Amino acid sequence: MNKDADSILDSIYATSEKLYREMCSTKENDHASLFSDLTELGKSIVGADRGSFWKWDRRRRQLWTTSATGVDKIVIPDNSGLVGKALRLGKVVVTNDPYSDPDFNSAVDKQTGYVTRSILVMPVADINGNFIGAFQLINKLDGTGFNETDDVHKLSLPALICGIALESESFLEDSLHDRLTKLKNRMGFYNDFAHKYSRYLTPGCDRPLSMFICDIDKFKSVNDTYGHNAGDDVLAYTAGLIADACSDDDCAYRWGGEEFIMVMQNTNLEEAAAKAEKLRITLMNSDIIADGNIIRCTLSFGCREFDHRMSIEENISIADSHLYTAKESGRNKVIY
Repeated sequence: MNKDADSILDSIYATSEKLYREMCSTKENDHASLFSDLTELGKSIVGADRGSFWKWDRRRRQLWTTSATGVDKIVIPDNSGLVGKALRLGKVVVTNDPYSDPDFNSAVDKQTGYVTRSILVMPVADINGNFIGAFQLINKLDGTGFNETDDVHKLSLPALICGIALESESFLEDSLHDRLTKLKNRMGFYNDFAHKYSRYLTPGCDRPLSMFICDIDKFKSVNDTYGHNAGDDVLAYTAGLIADACSDDDCAYRWGGEEFIMVMQNTNLEEAAAKAEKLRITLMNSDIIADGNIIRCTLSFGCREFDHRMSIEENISIADSHLYTAKESGRNKVIY
């Protein structure tokens, strides 16, 4: 075995050991470190200057780097760039003259001054053969350009592992989202509280966390009058308004039926109520096209700033009691 082969094998062993130790540790893990480590491994094995692993987010019709070496996170439309081309064609894309390729996006190079000389994009698929992401390497260090046969052969192991990890991540993401509204569901809500919101519910945290729970007023009459297809359109439209109202610190959930929740980090009760009021007015003044009908709907809200001395369920119960008050006192109100 030659020196280069020994070096490649050592890199594979070192990365495998690191990933195994992380998997067996008690710390909170996600796939970000796995993608990062495997991207570095692929870059090292093939001898490339830069590498990135891209996820295909079909829900948002975007491609984005879950791991990128040498660049910040990039988000692009899924029908653009050489990564998009590889996923559209379902095959490896290699170019050693990218500036002559109409699918190459040179915007990043123009912005950073980096010169791209060669690119290899290897799409990865799930167990059913559906493409879900792509491995990309940039600039062969020896200046020869990428070789589709040899370099894909070397890259196949890290790309395969990334594909398996991404598939499991996609299954998890699907289980945490509501298919109709595209919002996170109740399982997604509790998953977020187990992770990104948990620090707000610990004693000593001085940053506020607030929520509102809202309900579409008289939604049953929409289904009874216009049919369930129209009802689904109303739910999807309302969910879209709530999602659009979210800042980077907010997240919206479909709680069940026609009920929705928004959780707002670093937001106090008055600020949460103000956001709810703005959303109430927006929906009240909206013409919703629902199964060929134009429908007007309203929302009732109950708001709550979380108290770390209470459980999640107790905090939600208080918000829900405010929602009940809004319903019983005439609907189309924000109560807190």
